[in-house]
Amino acid sequence: MARPVIGLTTTLRPDGATAQLAGIRRTYIQAVLDAGGLPVLVPPAPEEVLRAVLDRLDGLLLPGGVDIAPAEFGEQPHPKLGQVEPERDRLELPLCRWALAEGKPVLGICRGIQVMNVAAGGTLYQDIPAQYATQIVHAADTSLPRGYIAHDILSQPTSQLAVHVGGGSLHVNSWHHQAVKDLGAGFVVSARAPDGLIEGIEMPRHRFAIGVQFHPEDLYQADERIRRLFVGFVAACK
Repeated sequence: MARPVIGLTTTLRPDGATAQLAGIRRTYIQAVLDAGGLPVLVPPAPEEVLRAVLDRLDGLLLPGGVDIAPAEFGEQPHPKLGQVEPERDRLELPLCRWALAEGKPVLGICRGIQVMNVAAGGTLYQDIPAQYATQIVHAADTSLPRGYIAHDILSQPTSQLAVHVGGGSLHVNSWHHQAVKDLGAGFVVSARAPDGLIEGIEMPRHRFAIGVQFHPEDLYQADERIRRLFVGFVAACK
């Protein structure tokens, strides 16, 4: 059976004084490959080009990255706002809106869950330590291994997320200082951290529209439950 074609949006990085690289961490690509998908990198492009690209995709994966510009959800920048990448916002938000409207499978990871929420009209905590009372460190020290387990999350037993990873607690990594605040239209909460912070959202009436705040691409090789999230996503794209 042919592998479904899955678009992975890219981030921009400087390459010398005048050029930029459009790329993504290889772990995302490998996770899609190992689950049976055919990953295709999608760089920033004019909207009409993005529309044509999405028409050729069977699914969309929105990976982690820098902060979303607060103007995209109607707020002024908080003093603790991190780096933003407007070109990436212009890449991902239209793709996500179209995919959600058309029932095309979407998996959002870290920044990706935030893109999904903002695309549907939701808002974000721009900085968790400044705007949300918690004792949990959600932005783990970057010197730690990517698979470092920071805390547990609890998935809702009736959620689509639980269908894939099972109900109850799941051990996850954590590399974010922003999070979903007000839910976008059509989304429900599928998982929370012990402090109540949203760690998973989904659209119940959608074939597959799941966002997670942790990084499953760094955990799936060691955790069968998390591997099933990628397998389920790729299966929904077929």
